[in-house]
Amino acid sequence: MEYKAFEHLVRRLELDSNASPEAFRRKVHAISLAAYAILFGLLAGLLALFIMLVHWAVESHRAFAMFKAGLGGLFLLSLIFVVLRVMLMRLDPPFGRELVREEAPKLFDILDKLYGKLQGPRIDHVLITDEFNAAIVQHARYGIFGGYRNYLLVGLPFLLGSTPKEMLSVLAHEYGHLCGDHGKGSVRIYRQRRLFVAMYQHLESSADESALSAAIVRALKRFFPYYSAYTFVLSRQDEYEADQTAVEMAGHTSTCHMLVRSRLLGEWIARDFWPSMYENADRLEKPPFMPFSSMRLAIKANYDEWATKKGLDAAWAKSSDLADTHPCLRERLDAIEMAPALPPPVDTSAADVMLASGVGKRLESELDQDWWEVNSRGWVHRFRHVQNSRVRIGELAALPLAKLSVQDLMELASLKLEFEETVSAKPALVELMKRAGGPYPRASLMYGRVLVAEGDRRGVDHLREAALNEPRLLEEAAQRGYQFLLERDGEAVAKRWWGSVVPQDEPA
Repeated sequence: MEYKAFEHLVRRLELDSNASPEAFRRKVHAISLAAYAILFGLLAGLLALFIMLVHWAVESHRAFAMFKAGLGGLFLLSLIFVVLRVMLMRLDPPFGRELVREEAPKLFDILDKLYGKLQGPRIDHVLITDEFNAAIVQHARYGIFGGYRNYLLVGLPFLLGSTPKEMLSVLAHEYGHLCGDHGKGSVRIYRQRRLFVAMYQHLESSADESALSAAIVRALKRFFPYYSAYTFVLSRQDEYEADQTAVEMAGHTSTCHMLVRSRLLGEWIARDFWPSMYENADRLEKPPFMPFSSMRLAIKANYDEWATKKGLDAAWAKSSDLADTHPCLRERLDAIEMAPALPPPVDTSAADVMLASGVGKRLESELDQDWWEVNSRGWVHRFRHVQNSRVRIGELAALPLAKLSVQDLMELASLKLEFEETVSAKPALVELMKRAGGPYPRASLMYGRVLVAEGDRRGVDHLREAALNEPRLLEEAAQRGYQFLLERDGEAVAKRWWGSVVPQDEPA
């Protein structure tokens, strides 16, 4: 099914879901159960065929028949093995640092109140993670036979950046998934999706060798897009229902602030906080401060940077897409009948209230230590690379360009593009492309980058030259040229240029 057709199907199913949520949920669960019935039926059919094949080979008493039966049996056994292996696989439990009641008495008190109010299952494990996120996960210990354990994952950055009332809204939202049986259904559906994908990949390679394989592949091709569309819409419906649970427990205002803060602050942490953190590796062999210990202050100090009307307007303008089961901010706020509003600064964070005295600092220290263990080697490697590169730039730049070899000119241009302003690489590239022995496709690519960065239309000619002379540069050169022309001259011009560079079987 093509993307447009899949998108149309999802939009149609969303209308069905909105018209009758419970009826739609029952339909998806019925489809899920039917899928398991079909899979067990397929497994039973494969076993029956294998037994019949063995019986026929034994009864025939002919060597050739036994040889053919052996080949057929091996093929059937491979199919049976694939189905059994994936059906019985155990998904890994979620990862995080376990939090006990003594370390977070207020948080566990809130969970107790949620149990009593919503009458849902108890949470078996509370895990602290390093993400700006929170989630409920049900882990099946015995594969398709269940044995569920309920995990609540709470990111320490989320605790540091939210108010206690907003965190109550987050916890109620996540627990709402559990009460609505969303988690268990998601585990079953996730397992089914992995099963279908694994079966399809195994059978597709042998589809030409067997009519049975070809038939199963065709059936999966027809079934899976519809299954994906139904389960996608159900997951999005689950989000709306969980938001209603959050409103019931924490109120409209706190839930609104939670949704806006999680979007704007989450984007700022990913866009600014972490890149700024790693930029320090360009000049320092060790971090000047550790990320999680400094995050609380960074969030508060940079409030005016991430909590802006411009950012809120941009988030409000974004539409829901098929890459994320979470609806867009506008649709989630509309569903709880709230207008967009910037959340206030956090004076007392959820971590201050929900964690016992000293536990927040200990968790920050533990996460910092884990982060450094993972990133220390890459950090030091980057620091040494930058220092050595700057020394090398100085050595090469001290010599007249005319005296540099082709290799030295290429190295100088590459280093200047990496560590200095784009235009600073221009003299070395101009000198290089005058040298005998060309063409120099990589130099053409770099020069094209410099020109398009300046807004010079001639840059796409150099990008085309790079693409046509070096296939390994085709993708980068074509993408850069296409994007430049798309923004400058429009889609029609960009597509014509793409067609002059890229073979016709490679779409833009």
